[in-house]
Amino acid sequence: MVLKTILYVEDNPMDIELTLEALNENKVANPIVTVHDGIEALEYLRYEGAFEDRKTKNPSMILLDLKMPRMDGLEFLAIVKKDKKLKSIPVIMLTSSREEKDLVEGYDLGVNAFIVKPIIFSSLVDIIKQIKEFWLVINELPHQ
Repeated sequence: MVLKTILYVEDNPMDIELTLEALNENKVANPIVTVHDGIEALEYLRYEGAFEDRKTKNPSMILLDLKMPRMDGLEFLAIVKKDKKLKSIPVIMLTSSREEKDLVEGYDLGVNAFIVKPIIFSSLVDIIKQIKEFWLVINELPHQ
């Protein structure tokens, strides 16, 4: 079985490092592609720019930060969930925002889960474990 890619959209280098380490500690074997904002993520999904020669299929899920330059997570989410070819990809908002308006808008736009990043690394490892178990093992996706 070929493991599908996880698209990780995050602009903070420290958050990238910690999340990748948490994925590693949970033995997530899926390839991880990290991009730094919504524009770069759309280019990846649409096979544009630096990703025009991408050979892999669409990711099994998208881990999405909220606050990013150029195009933030909510703007990206609005575009993806309106795109017939992309809208079935699960999007998990992984953000430091605890603002109710971000949570409500995220769900209004079609986010599949909204998770606030914990401050303690061991808690992040636990959250990634739960994401892995549900979204990569239990959850069934339509064939693309």
